[in-house]
Amino acid sequence: MKSQAPALIMPLPEDVMFDILARVPRCEYPTLSLVSKQFRSLVASPGLYVRRSSLGFTEPCFYVLLYDNKSRDYRWYTLYREANGGKRRLVLIHSLPAKKLDASILSVGSSIYLIGGGRDGVLRIYCGCHTVEHLPNMPSHMSLRIADVIDGRIYVIGNSFDLMKKKKKKAMVVFDTKSQMWEPGMILRPDIDLGKTWHGCVAMADMLYTTDYHKSFVYEPKEGKWEREVMLSSKAWKDACVVDDVLYYYDNDERELRAYDSNQRRWGVVKGMGDVMHMTRSPNCTGTTCTSYGGKLGLCFSIGSRLPYPKGGVWCITMKIWCAEISLEKRQGGDIWGKVEWCDRVMTADNLDVKNFLAVLV
Repeated sequence: MKSQAPALIMPLPEDVMFDILARVPRCEYPTLSLVSKQFRSLVASPGLYVRRSSLGFTEPCFYVLLYDNKSRDYRWYTLYREANGGKRRLVLIHSLPAKKLDASILSVGSSIYLIGGGRDGVLRIYCGCHTVEHLPNMPSHMSLRIADVIDGRIYVIGNSFDLMKKKKKKAMVVFDTKSQMWEPGMILRPDIDLGKTWHGCVAMADMLYTTDYHKSFVYEPKEGKWEREVMLSSKAWKDACVVDDVLYYYDNDERELRAYDSNQRRWGVVKGMGDVMHMTRSPNCTGTTCTSYGGKLGLCFSIGSRLPYPKGGVWCITMKIWCAEISLEKRQGGDIWGKVEWCDRVMTADNLDVKNFLAVLV
């Protein structure tokens, strides 16, 4: 009886496989997961994404939260690019729940945090393998919340109801993403009126900027001091993001991408971008929003058209969702120019609205 010939390719240790796969672009992972059960397990392992981070091979990835007007579900999608430089498309993440999300949503590192979902609950979506973790509830109930992150600490501001005085007060709590614990809450007692509600919040230069559409304010965490930001108040900004201490938001009324330079304390309009800006100015364009990553700007918008006949007795709006990547250049005189690196139609579907658009390092 002949002895069996030794295998030409010996199984590699898992840590070696992680080192190899960590260097492979993430867009190739869906194909690799089809090779074998072992590859599927490795691609889905949190250890792989920890290794990618330690080796410096993380990549920005777009996540989009869509609302279905028919089913009334909120579903998470991620943007994948087909292999060999193919088109980009939104892919449904089946492992994430399809339910209404009444929460402030923001990205920190490789995770998405949902603050206040389900009253005072907190969820953390780890984007490496799309797992959901329930974190400690907020220390006090707050409504009309806004939030952003400074140095790994999430500042959550909202209205807190004082049972003793039967009166609403503005309060703030802080969540440390490193310790995964809440810090003691505080009732805000500013010398200025912060307004009845909030519509936006961003972090610039280690300070927190908020708006209630009519007035904008800045909060200095180290001194615990609030001030009115007069120049920022001249625009009703919302759904904003920050790149290199410059605030960007798309003005859906004027159909312009605006920029506020916090150092020069001046507003401007981002110039350039050609066909993309022309598309966002279409009367059928809705929900244009932006996100920041790696010194660049991501833009997401949808263009809708009503079908010429009712579908099941109900008029149907077919939405074409587009994503674009914009590189930014500040020229002499302070003008900011945008250059379109790519722009793709990433989905066509009926009755969908874009609710959130985030960039996450994975």
